[in-house]
Amino acid sequence: QVQLVESGGGLVQAGDSLRLSCAASGRTYSRYAMGWFRQAPGKEREFVAAVSWSGSSTDYADSVKGRFTISRDNAKNTVYLQMNSLKPEDTAVYYCARGRNTYPSMGIRDYNYWGQGTQVTVSS
Repeated sequence: QVQLVESGGGLVQAGDSLRLSCAASGRTYSRYAMGWFRQAPGKEREFVAAVSWSGSSTDYADSVKGRFTISRDNAKNTVYLQMNSLKPEDTAVYYCARGRNTYPSMGIRDYNYWGQGTQVTVSS
C-alpha cells in the first residue's frame, strides 16, 4: 500500500515562495518517478513537475519553468516542490503523485497513487 501526504501549502502574496513536501510510505517509493499536479477551481487537474526515480531527470510545465524546482530525497521518502516568484494564477490545490514508471511524465494516466492535496493561495 502506498500513501502520499502533502504539506506546506498556505496563503502567500505574489512574489513570495513556498516549499511543498510529499511524504511517501511504502518500500518501493524510490523505484518510481514522482510528480506534482495542481487543480484550480473549475479547471482540470494539470501537470506541474516530475522527477525520475533517481532525481537526475526532471520535467516542468512551461508555466512554471524557471520558478519551480522539484527534488526528492529517497532516504527520507520525500519529494519537494520549491515554488518561487509565485503568481495569483498559481493558486490551486497541489497534488503529489507516484508514477507507474521510473522516468518523469506529464501524463496524468502515468500516475497511479495520489495524495489528498494541499491548498496554495497566492494573493495579488
